[in-house]
Amino acid sequence: MTHIPTLHMLCGKIAAGKSTLARQLGQRPGTVLISEDEWLATLFSDQLKTLDDFARCSRRLRGIMGPHVAGLLKTGVSVVLDFQANTVRSRSWIKGIADAAGTAHVLHVLDRSDAECLESLRKRNAQSDHAFAVTEDQFRQFSDLFEPPQPEEGFEIMVHEAGRADQT
Repeated sequence: MTHIPTLHMLCGKIAAGKSTLARQLGQRPGTVLISEDEWLATLFSDQLKTLDDFARCSRRLRGIMGPHVAGLLKTGVSVVLDFQANTVRSRSWIKGIADAAGTAHVLHVLDRSDAECLESLRKRNAQSDHAFAVTEDQFRQFSDLFEPPQPEEGFEIMVHEAGRADQT
């Protein structure tokens, strides 16, 4: 069986399970996982206080990461890009990487309610095993920016609900 390099993208609110799914996908043979949260925490943790700080630092990281990921894909490696794909603009950037590399892509959409995400967020914050502790106010701020993917964006979409995944 031939490996087709694929760019895996993740869309879902904070604490929907994106990083957990990313780790699972990243364990596949011939696959590399790149986590925005880990890079941001390592490079910019002292600068991340507000939503604007996150946006500024994320833009800087994306500026260098896009060509790097395209290069990896061109070598035949699949990439799980654990960067939020929660807005049309961010999905467009990520899809541009797949297009530049001439490779397949899958948008994994984690469909969880706000209540489920907030419950998961409380547990995650209590465990202190995530790069960032997010408050409920920050969750709501980021959730207000969430834009569900639309068919005209041109993605192969796999929806992940609690306990199952459906490809569309």
